[in-house]
Amino acid sequence: MQKQQIKRSPGQESVWDYPRPPRLEPTDKTIEIFFNDVLIVRTSRAWRVLETSHPPTYYIPPEDVAMSYLRLGNGRSYCEWKGQARYYTLQVGDKTAENVAWFYPNPMSTFEEIKNYIAFYPAPMDRCTVDGEVVRPQAGGFYGGWITDDIVGPFKGDPGTTGW
Repeated sequence: MQKQQIKRSPGQESVWDYPRPPRLEPTDKTIEIFFNDVLIVRTSRAWRVLETSHPPTYYIPPEDVAMSYLRLGNGRSYCEWKGQARYYTLQVGDKTAENVAWFYPNPMSTFEEIKNYIAFYPAPMDRCTVDGEVVRPQAGGFYGGWITDDIVGPFKGDPGTTGW
């Protein structure tokens, strides 16, 4: 797949204007996450990670997450920019999603602001919203980007993009 930058309209951001290494920025947009018909996140105090070719990933302060539904999962991964990640499994009632959220207990110094903040994969959720707009998940299963109408690609994770 040849990457062809999508022309953006006024008010839109292109993921091809995002930096590498990634940038961390606060956002006061309202973030909500629903799982098994329960609101598990509501915040206006998130951070966005912006990286070339990726839609934003939102990191939520643990105080704004219904932590009683989370338990440490078995997953771990490593990001060259943020460090070692740990994962959470989410269970609400009879519905469970394994390793569906992650956090950095000891992030690298440039990402210290998101220490223990929690990011969620949007695909397993009933819905995730940014200022009321329902998010579309970044393709690929590995990535946790949140696509909204104000973000244009193409996005890493779509078929044929592994070589980017």
